[in-house]
Amino acid sequence: MIPLTVPLIEDDDLAVVAEVLRSGNLVQGRNVAAFEAAVAAQVGVPHAVAVANGTAALHLALLALGVGPGDAVAVPTYSWPATANVVEAVGADCVFVDIEEGSWAMSPARLAEVDVPLAAVLPVHPFGVMADLAALAAAAPGVPVVEDAACALGAGRDGRAAGSVGTMGCFSFHPRKAVTTGEGGMVTTSSAELDVALRRWRNHGIHLTPGGSDFVLPGLNYRLTDMQGALGVTQMAKLERVVGARRAAADVYAELLAGTPLAAPAVIASSEPVHQSYVAVLPEGVDRAALIPAAAERGVQIQIGTVDIPSSSYYRDKYGFGPGRFPVTEAWVGRHLSLPLYPGITREQQETVVSTVVGLL
Repeated sequence: MIPLTVPLIEDDDLAVVAEVLRSGNLVQGRNVAAFEAAVAAQVGVPHAVAVANGTAALHLALLALGVGPGDAVAVPTYSWPATANVVEAVGADCVFVDIEEGSWAMSPARLAEVDVPLAAVLPVHPFGVMADLAALAAAAPGVPVVEDAACALGAGRDGRAAGSVGTMGCFSFHPRKAVTTGEGGMVTTSSAELDVALRRWRNHGIHLTPGGSDFVLPGLNYRLTDMQGALGVTQMAKLERVVGARRAAADVYAELLAGTPLAAPAVIASSEPVHQSYVAVLPEGVDRAALIPAAAERGVQIQIGTVDIPSSSYYRDKYGFGPGRFPVTEAWVGRHLSLPLYPGITREQQETVVSTVVGLL
């Protein structure tokens, strides 16, 4: 089987995790602090706060902004449901915004049409390609922007790194990402005030003083373990190599897909993608639900792109969305197909992927 993804775990990763386990100091400690410093330096911001996963990062970002009941948050229609779920978790309402064709990111034009006050805008960088944050900020002037950069560590656009443009950036270290700690997340920000709030929310709302401690918020336990912190440090040292390998593999796919019915993803001007996923576009009328298991039977793992959130049961039932509300999402979501992509994939494997999938169309 050619798998969808294979995380890059090497001997140095194994060694540092074993070292922490032998030390007995397993909870958040110096290795987590070192991981935070490495991510902050890569993104180009003064503050980075490590958390349990990418969803926790988004959740804490909204809590740190004070978003809650009675508020509305703009979220894209096309993302993993965590992007919307955290809005519901703080008691706010989702204002869904359709996506742009080609970039698959939140549409600035559709955001500008939103006619309710927004407490935050939560744009996603789909599949490791940065959204047009300048245009989104202009469409909602003065509204805090929380980047869902779960897929985009190492990505850039117009000379800015993912996670450095918005009020906060939220990353994931799931095994499909360029840097993995198994599970894990990070919030980046240039605000010292938000850094303090994030750290309190992460750790039970605790406020430490020279004489003791107090609990000043109804905080959560979203801490990262020190084993994960150590793994994150060694993984960050590989980021440039991993991203380079992903970009090279994406170039091979673009070459192999030329002239086939399966279209390569669009190239976004001034964008430096990290290709967390390689999402090709199927011809109209292809039964993707049948294609995925058929490819698996032939030894190739493929998958959907991501999720049309408003069409899922919870959001459809709560907000009453019907057909035609989000035309770009509805037209394209069923045609997206993730192909295997990871640092160690070979050209021969990619040729097998393309010939298998195209042969089934």
